[in-house]
Amino acid sequence: MAMNAEELRWRATTIVLVQKGRRATIAGDGQVSLGQTVVKGNARKVRRLGKGNVISGFAGATADAFTLFERLEAKLEQFSGQLTRATIEMAKDWRTDRYLRRLEAMMLVADASSAFLLSGSGDVLEPEQTPHGSVMAIGSGGNYALAAARALLDGPLDSEAIARRALEIAADICVYTNRNIVVESVDSI
Repeated sequence: MAMNAEELRWRATTIVLVQKGRRATIAGDGQVSLGQTVVKGNARKVRRLGKGNVISGFAGATADAFTLFERLEAKLEQFSGQLTRATIEMAKDWRTDRYLRRLEAMMLVADASSAFLLSGSGDVLEPEQTPHGSVMAIGSGGNYALAAARALLDGPLDSEAIARRALEIAADICVYTNRNIVVESVDSI
């Protein structure tokens, strides 16, 4: 039986960002699925950018995400590592560049003082701040990880433990998320 286009769609990932105390953490799983098949279980979708002081994670088409990583790194270099300025300038490019508008990826990025979601439509969103910190999540299991991280945010766990636990919970629910978790953190000054 032949698969239709929806069944052959790449489904990949859960990425969560947690800011708590003086630390920002981004964590992501390693699963890449094509339709109902896991084609890779150890993809690395979380990485450091710039001079290592910016962390990021992507959801969506891998080639598109690497294009976004490269563009953001170039903006970080152009604006002396200023994440806020780099993301705003990248969003401007995204909205005006026909090539970028076709990219099917989203990113979460953070440094020691700020965090953003770069959407597939070129929007830049900051997480909602609560008295205990903030969280954002993207990808197929993003809503599960977001709910789990929000529930854990006011407890005793630090940002890394919250991010890891949120992904474990998402992996228990979302068939497109696994437990091969990569975590990166940055501390504020």
